[in-house]
Amino acid sequence: MQTLTAGTPAPDFTLPDQNGAPVSLNDFKGKKVLAYFYPKAMTPGCTVQACGLRDSKSELDALNVVVLGISIDPVKRLPKFIERDNLNFTLLSDEDHAVAEQFGVWGEKKFMGKVYDGLHRISFLINEDGVIEHVFNKFKTKDHHEVVLAYLNGNS
Repeated sequence: MQTLTAGTPAPDFTLPDQNGAPVSLNDFKGKKVLAYFYPKAMTPGCTVQACGLRDSKSELDALNVVVLGISIDPVKRLPKFIERDNLNFTLLSDEDHAVAEQFGVWGEKKFMGKVYDGLHRISFLINEDGVIEHVFNKFKTKDHHEVVLAYLNGNS
């Protein structure tokens, strides 16, 4: 697994959102994009992480940051996650994990003695020009939003 690093152009991608509509990274030129990869909708850790971002939306909006949550969940699962937790940002379905592979967040994981391929919980801040500005890979799900905001506010 070779995770992309700061200074690298972000791969342009188009994925279906929670309504099945195509969303492209290019749609957000001129804004910062927090592309956060999470393993599975409606699981405890992913819910805590998503709710932290939900509750930080006004601060992120003020900093010109759009949040895109990306998982390998099928499109039909995403509206349930949004509805259940009142999420106020876009979720994208990368069912074949092609985009996750481009970003280098698909690879070997270990859980309870099992080794398998899966999606790693890593977030990328992509600047207004489509270049990765910062990679967030050291955080707890409950403080992910705080780590992102601290970086954006120059307190990282």
